[in-house]
Amino acid sequence: MKSGRKVTRKTQSKTDKIEKKWVRTGIKGFDELLEHGIPAGSSIIVSGGPGTGKTIFCLQTTYNVASEGNECVYLSLEEAPDRLKSHMHDFGFNIQEVKRTSDTIYLRAGKNGGRVAIRRLEPITIARSVEALLEKASGRLPVDAAAVLELIPEDVNPRLVVLDSISAMATAFSGRTEQYRIYIEQLFRYFENIGVTSFLITETNEAPLKVSKSGVEEFLADGIIVFYYVADHRETYRVRGVEILKLRGAKHSTHLVEMEITKKGIVVKTHERRLESLVRDKAIGPGYRV
Repeated sequence: MKSGRKVTRKTQSKTDKIEKKWVRTGIKGFDELLEHGIPAGSSIIVSGGPGTGKTIFCLQTTYNVASEGNECVYLSLEEAPDRLKSHMHDFGFNIQEVKRTSDTIYLRAGKNGGRVAIRRLEPITIARSVEALLEKASGRLPVDAAAVLELIPEDVNPRLVVLDSISAMATAFSGRTEQYRIYIEQLFRYFENIGVTSFLITETNEAPLKVSKSGVEEFLADGIIVFYYVADHRETYRVRGVEILKLRGAKHSTHLVEMEITKKGIVVKTHERRLESLVRDKAIGPGYRV
């Protein structure tokens, strides 16, 4: 763990901690599903099938949080930083590039907002570094997370970190289930130790029985947000939906509600029809919870 970041978090005043107890996404309709917001410091799984809006949700939240003067980090294992920057422009986010390194783009959110650092991670590099440490520890001793998980740029003290995606990271482990499990456990612990709220994206089926491929992530996470893009009962058109499956330490809606992706980003229709029946019909087997 970086000493500078540790000192910064320890010297936060009591008032600052109270004011920053909750993180709000700034997304129209979604925050209405929460009594106060997402508890600061929580690790949240953001799950769904392809094209359901996971990345847009995370980019939009990152921009909104940074616009309030906070710093954020977006870690991408799939898309290049320039492409993610282009997505933000496409949705009309007021961003300005202020710095660039070999693997990171720094953007200013709004006129007086904080920075968003978009960093590209290579899954195979992560897997190799973990493998070296696991060999040293015989695969049984605790991994030195500070040595492995230096994911956040030195000059950023983030309020929110997005990892896009755990699914891409898992492919780098090529069936080494135990190594992947240890790494994921340390990853969650790393985010907890540095005191940031984290969104971890996972790819699933259209109506999943579990929200991550391995299943371990959903048990470690403090919260789970699931996105859907399912056909109506007559298979004539598709509807987007979102639900908060769990969120420790916060009261929230338990309904699966309709949403849409507009030119300005995601809008959640909290007062429109609920979609539980559509998703229930798509799910296979009795294990799916709605």
